[in-house]
Amino acid sequence: MNTIYSIGELESFLIAFLVLFLGHIVNKKVPVLQRFNLPEPIVGGLIVAITITILHFQNITLEFSLPLQSTLMLMFFSTVGLAASYTQLLKGGSKVFLFLAVASFYIIIQNGIGVSLATMLGLEPILGLIAGSITLSGGHGTGAAWSQTFYDIYGINTLELAMAAATFGLVIGGIIGGPIAQRLITKHNLVSDYGIGTNHHEQFPELVTYNELEEDRITGKSIIETLFILLTCVVGAGYVEQAVSLLNISWLRIPDFVYALFLGVIFTNTTEVTKSYKVNSEAIDILGTVALSLFLAMALMNLKLWNIFDLALPLLIILAVQAVVLAIFSYFVTFKVMGSNYDAAIIAGGHCGFGLGATPTAVMNMGSLVSRYGPSPQAFMIVPIVGAFFIDIVNLIILQGYISFIG
Repeated sequence: MNTIYSIGELESFLIAFLVLFLGHIVNKKVPVLQRFNLPEPIVGGLIVAITITILHFQNITLEFSLPLQSTLMLMFFSTVGLAASYTQLLKGGSKVFLFLAVASFYIIIQNGIGVSLATMLGLEPILGLIAGSITLSGGHGTGAAWSQTFYDIYGINTLELAMAAATFGLVIGGIIGGPIAQRLITKHNLVSDYGIGTNHHEQFPELVTYNELEEDRITGKSIIETLFILLTCVVGAGYVEQAVSLLNISWLRIPDFVYALFLGVIFTNTTEVTKSYKVNSEAIDILGTVALSLFLAMALMNLKLWNIFDLALPLLIILAVQAVVLAIFSYFVTFKVMGSNYDAAIIAGGHCGFGLGATPTAVMNMGSLVSRYGPSPQAFMIVPIVGAFFIDIVNLIILQGYISFIG
């Protein structure tokens, strides 16, 4: 008989902090993890997820209540938008579209691998798309949406496989990104334009580093003001999403965190042009890092790793090949096309994150790297914008093409 233990909201929130502390302690005690820049939320979250999985097979189920998970995600992406002033956008604007081209080309490869291997292994080609960009570049939400579509059109129930594939990608994407980027940085002796250390704001007060060790000089007033701005973006994103749904504007139906990001962009650039208010970059830095860390800890606490065990061996083979190919692609192609410099190496690590998992995984990979090797504001501008917005549109177009070809 399965025993279910429901953990309260406050207790669940407390456990999310413990996940981060656990990841920090384990990384510190196991040098190989620190050397390969495995993010603390991934390390601590996997330990908790494995523990929960063991309990699951002992007929004990833990259910966490984490209502703030979505809010924290929206807060983080709001900080990304607030950090993207028009002066920064002008510096790296062309790189956004260059990276979009690289990521779009890889989606074509990703689906080609999925469909080809599925056919070779005797599976329906549609399942190759499930083990392709639907779940790996699209994530859990896209996987669920397409599973319903495939069920309606083909009568194939792919939801469980989609969730398992997306979970696999989330974990592996968070594991391989750091080592790939680190190898590029050390092999080519790359350095950040802003140097290594934890006091960048003394020389670059406008810089948002997402370095959890940064020595920030903030006040209670600056934190309260910035929290107000972030929550305004979060609430505003909800209203925009409702308006788009009510007006039935299909082409504007995008994830709510994209609305939060763009509201942040609008706010910071409007105030910069009008000189009516100056956003505190140090407060944004701290709150963004905190929000991302807690969001990822919560996401990993809710991982149901036993779904991976339900995957058929052929699908596990496809996903393993996908991980290897993306590692090779990001190492040789993404890095080279994006400029073969420090920013390109950080972007390559980020590509591993959202190419297999999700945009927050990509940002987590990059955050772990910049904490050690120095800031990369260009990477933190390019990867979230492409991974959170543009790539979903491209993914939809490419998937429609593959489905038409298969059908």
